[in-house]
Amino acid sequence: MSDRAMIFVDILKYTVVAATPLLYASIGGLFSELAGMLNIALEGLMGIGAFFGMAAAGLSHNVFIGAVAAITSAVAASLLMGAVTIRFRANVFIVGLAINLLAGGVTTVLSQRWYHTKAVVAFSLPAPLPAFPAALAQIPFVGPILFSHSVLTVCAWLWAIGAAFIIRNSRHGIRIRATGMNAQAVSVLGYSPDRARVAAMIWSGVGSGLGGFALGLSISAFVPNIVSGRGWIALVAIYLGQKKPLWIAASCLLFAFAESLSNYVQGFSSIPPLLVLALPYAVTLVSLIAAGNKK
Repeated sequence: MSDRAMIFVDILKYTVVAATPLLYASIGGLFSELAGMLNIALEGLMGIGAFFGMAAAGLSHNVFIGAVAAITSAVAASLLMGAVTIRFRANVFIVGLAINLLAGGVTTVLSQRWYHTKAVVAFSLPAPLPAFPAALAQIPFVGPILFSHSVLTVCAWLWAIGAAFIIRNSRHGIRIRATGMNAQAVSVLGYSPDRARVAAMIWSGVGSGLGGFALGLSISAFVPNIVSGRGWIALVAIYLGQKKPLWIAASCLLFAFAESLSNYVQGFSSIPPLLVLALPYAVTLVSLIAAGNKK
């Protein structure tokens, strides 16, 4: 391949990797959105998942245990949010913002307590388990883009496909959607809308926790503000994707491509770095405006 082709392949390869945390979080947030509970705490839940997931993985030297810890911690935080909003009828937006602030505070305090630093905490972890045989990654052009990824990245796409099936074809998914459309009707039919909302919040925690863990695992470290707005971008992807899992996945690829391109341009261009770093967020803003104008 030519040098230009190799650069293009590298950009597309990183696009798939960068889409992984967005895909986990946005699909998780889709469940709560369909249940009528806009979860603006995705940012904080991802941060919690990143910290506790990396801490557990570093302690056990096991990525799977780290993933379980990331899910457990994020689900616990999402259930806390669900309890306050569902049981005590608190405003979902205020509670979501509180979770975001709480996540930043808790991870900072625990980082200082456990690792004696509020800065970068590096971990020595085994290499991510590849999802495909090494021979497939050697296929020209297609191989590096599609077949050079870890199990965690591939599972993000299985997560989106599985969510699409659950939401459209399972009783569980139908009850969640029905709760978001008409909770009173669901109650009349003998089902509990609150139970459906709690289940949706659990799904949201699972996706956000894995999304945050994927961020930490990609650099083998926990960094303050590691999420850097990706939770908000995941929220935008839900609406840009019209609340449909596969369209949400396409939206995540769009944002990930902007991030990948900004990383490349930053290294090979004289454009001011701060302007280049703003590219993914500029794409997010334009996409949000475009999605709003379609309504």
